[in-house]
Amino acid sequence: MSPAPWLVDGDALLAKQSPATVGGKAWQLARLRCFGLPVPEFVVIPAAHSLRRHEAAPPGELLAALVAEIARRGWQGRPLAVRSSAVGEDGGKASFAGIYRSCLNVLGEAQLVTAIEAVWASLDTPTAAAYRQKQGLTDEAAMAVVIMPMIAAQAAGIAFTCDPANGRFDRLVVHAHWGLGESLVGGQAAGDEYVFAENAAGQWYLLEHRVGSKATMSIAASEGGTQPVPVDAARAAAPVFERATAERLANLLYDAAVALDFVAPFYDLEWAWDGERFWVVQARPVTARPYRTYDALRGQPVIWTRGNTCEVMPDPLTPCDWAFSRWGVNSLLEQGWRLGGYQLLPGVQRAGLFHGRLYLEASILQWEAWDAMGLAPAQLNSLMGGHQPEITVAAATWRDKLARAGRMLRYLALAPGRRKRGLAAIERVHAAARQVRLAPLPEDVASLREMLMAQALAGGDETDLHFLQGSGGGNLSLLVPMIDKVFPGEGEALVAALMAGGEPSVTAQQGYDLLELARLAKEGESHGQPEKTAKFEMAFAAFLDTYGHRGHYETYYRSPRLRDQPDLLRAQIAALADVDAAAMRRRQEAAAAQAWQRIATRLPWWRQLLLRKMVKDARMECNQREAARSALIASLDAARSVMLAAARLAVAQGVLEREEDCFMLMPSEAFRAMVDDIPAAGVLARVAERKAQFAAWEAESAPEYFTVEAAGQVRAASTTPATGRRDTASWRGVATGTGVARGRVRVLRHPAEGARLQAGEILVAPSTDPGWTPLFLKAAGLVVETGGYLSHGAIVAREFALPAVVNLPGILGELHDGDEIEVDGLRGEVRRCAP
Repeated sequence: MSPAPWLVDGDALLAKQSPATVGGKAWQLARLRCFGLPVPEFVVIPAAHSLRRHEAAPPGELLAALVAEIARRGWQGRPLAVRSSAVGEDGGKASFAGIYRSCLNVLGEAQLVTAIEAVWASLDTPTAAAYRQKQGLTDEAAMAVVIMPMIAAQAAGIAFTCDPANGRFDRLVVHAHWGLGESLVGGQAAGDEYVFAENAAGQWYLLEHRVGSKATMSIAASEGGTQPVPVDAARAAAPVFERATAERLANLLYDAAVALDFVAPFYDLEWAWDGERFWVVQARPVTARPYRTYDALRGQPVIWTRGNTCEVMPDPLTPCDWAFSRWGVNSLLEQGWRLGGYQLLPGVQRAGLFHGRLYLEASILQWEAWDAMGLAPAQLNSLMGGHQPEITVAAATWRDKLARAGRMLRYLALAPGRRKRGLAAIERVHAAARQVRLAPLPEDVASLREMLMAQALAGGDETDLHFLQGSGGGNLSLLVPMIDKVFPGEGEALVAALMAGGEPSVTAQQGYDLLELARLAKEGESHGQPEKTAKFEMAFAAFLDTYGHRGHYETYYRSPRLRDQPDLLRAQIAALADVDAAAMRRRQEAAAAQAWQRIATRLPWWRQLLLRKMVKDARMECNQREAARSALIASLDAARSVMLAAARLAVAQGVLEREEDCFMLMPSEAFRAMVDDIPAAGVLARVAERKAQFAAWEAESAPEYFTVEAAGQVRAASTTPATGRRDTASWRGVATGTGVARGRVRVLRHPAEGARLQAGEILVAPSTDPGWTPLFLKAAGLVVETGGYLSHGAIVAREFALPAVVNLPGILGELHDGDEIEVDGLRGEVRRCAP
């Protein structure tokens, strides 16, 4: 094995070294430079050359190499920073902040030798040893050394890309000080504090500025080392930065955090300002970030689940998808509680990205539903799907019940007006998306950037639309337990039957319009082949105009839309040629009629009237939820078209290799790249790392849910079905359709495989977003691994009166094409039949 080099160039470090040889600090700085962040150039003395304090001074060969390198780089006469970079330092589990030595303003060879010795010696201090022991780091410690030129700092400071006091993800805190930041880090002065919030476009804006005490002396280099330099009194009393400059710094620092880890961009950063340019001089993960949650949940496990999200986003998310989800989930889920007057805990994050997949923080969702309206955790689990555990809640007091009743009355009083505004928002969003689709897009980056920024901000402001999407199950959540009290064990099935038929949702109407296209195509058949008649082509074009923004797994930005795949749509139409729409209508009417007859046997007429009103309202809410989803997807589709237009220009300029690579950037990164705040090499490096990470995620299997104990221990759940063995004869899930169907199994893992499904077969699928809906028209029954009573598949299955059971993890591994099964939408059971 060849000996370690005396020095390693910071720009060659990533390709030839590892954190085990150059330490955490050097590794993070090298990554930042690679990703296009303004980090001073530097060299590293690898950890292999580290000498303990009781040993001799640095070897002559090392000093000779270092002096030569300083001369080659033109650093003679410039003050240098000599920083520790121990193995394990600035890592995700241990920061070593303030433990190891760094020496600033080092001038001349003698000071350089002394500084290197001091950094090496700090490895063996009692403080360092105690910290390593506390962190459980038993391996032999080793120290690399980072050497870089000092920034002629007019101001410097530290920053946290989350709130270090309470863990809020939606806050960024910057501390600024005149001159070098030594007084700030050492606690000799408070400096100015700037607090920033994030808007829907991923841009940070100043929320609060506190002018703090600032030291009257700064530190400057001198021939003898360093010396104090007085700061002008007027300057010392003034704010370090005005708003625009402070916001420029905040967005740069957030970009550094996102570049290092877009999933969890929570970093402690050191920065300096030379009067013209900001520099990042250190980055370490926030290792002790407080977990933001409600007081009632402290001490209970944190529950992360895919019970709902794996239906619409079963595969890994790109950074662009995660940026949309991390704020979108919160906005969708908060609107209903806010309308009822419930005091939400600000800064709570209900979405998480693990194994590349989207999870929801079920413990927070369960608590908010219980505390706000008295919806039991078990009921919420049934509505959203999944087999995650329940939080522990105390019995409600009379005060709790009174407060919940007040919130319910407030919600009922205000919801009609909010829904009316939501319907107007649906029309507004569709109109805006249509305008983007039909008008020529700009051909310059600046205009495209402006369009994207405006779209993102407008989307964030459409909270009435978010209300419809996130609060579409209020009456449905009340109906099931109400019916279950009268008909124990039948609530889900009876409500599903009562919801059959009626005014179709936009998603169901899409299916009916497909059937009409299939009828027109069949009318035009000639010698067994459908003819492209003018009537059919006009109807086909009208269908694309109405539904062209939809597609398979349409919540992903990267997914193509129906208008992008006309041949796939024509194949769907051909496959529906023999579906009897009239028979489907009769099935819906019969299911509802039978359910009402059953209801009449136990409910008096006046309760039946109330029930009919609640069913009508529940159907309306579900339809509005589907309509809001369609509008949200139209908005995503419009943004997607602008992104791809900008990506085409980026490919032509060498900033991206392929157009679809644009989805590997967070919007905040894309906005910076579009104004050259990130060099092309930095963009390419970020995309390359993200694509490698994405491929690794695709190869992983993600648990349905997992819990994080109070002590931080992660316990992953099994993804096997609850009933266990392969010879299982039956499975029980959530009954979301009605009736009973028997037929042969057809296992499909993607709706694009729909041509394999034959009429009368039982569709067995991993998930069912709107891209699956055409297959519901052919299937005799539906079995889905994921989902809950409020999931998309459940809503449409109820409309079609399709026997359906969802929430059966692992069922795709239990059933195979050709198996005979019975789907009991009344009991929520799937039974294997004898051949």
